[in-house]
Amino acid sequence: MSKRPNDSKAGSKRAPSKAAPAARRSEGSKPRTKTSGNASPYHHGALRDALLEAAERVLERDGLAGLTLRAVAREAGVSHAAPTHHFGDLTGLVSELAAIGFRQFSAAMAAASDPSLPLPLPAQALARAHAYVGYAQAHPGLYGLMFRTERLDMSRPSLHEAANASFAAFAGVIGASRHEPISAQALTLEQGAALVWAWSLVHGFTTLLLDDRLSDVLRRLPAGTSVETLFDAMLKSTVMRPSGA
Repeated sequence: MSKRPNDSKAGSKRAPSKAAPAARRSEGSKPRTKTSGNASPYHHGALRDALLEAAERVLERDGLAGLTLRAVAREAGVSHAAPTHHFGDLTGLVSELAAIGFRQFSAAMAAASDPSLPLPLPAQALARAHAYVGYAQAHPGLYGLMFRTERLDMSRPSLHEAANASFAAFAGVIGASRHEPISAQALTLEQGAALVWAWSLVHGFTTLLLDDRLSDVLRRLPAGTSVETLFDAMLKSTVMRPSGA
């Protein structure tokens, strides 16, 4: 009987309850931990996108070697477990990031070579090539990741679809330049050779540019010659030459 006052105290702690669940829900809507910056109130649907945006920032700033799940979590200001929850592991994360890169890459080139624009086919090809290089310059880390297949899971549906769509669009441009339809799934030897030649030309120039291997060439050219001018001259001497030359 003497313990009843304590029991009543315990009961009084449980009594004011109806406001508590709302408070818990409010707290649960925020990340559990915040290791840098100001609080970021991600709601469930936005956290995955926020993690991918954080991953790209880390990649561009610190390179692929610095891109870890913990680094992404710190950049996004969320629990270290959050990237694992959404992507499984680092391969899953970088594969989803590469898929975004391929979609952006394809969109940039498609916008540059819009068939509705009153440009002849060679000019469309030049615009697309410049967009290729421009995207790589704007997103060098992401561009490099897109071609690091040993770090990616190419069977992941989003990446498989985005990479195939990019290749199909490129094959379509080569087909248009040859005045013939090209199936990205079944190339003739001549079509494959034309595709690889064009890709080698633009991808090789882009790689030299990103690796800062063109500065020595540029300093030997007439004063004021830019990378764009050099690239344009190279393309015009090849892409725009007469057929069979």
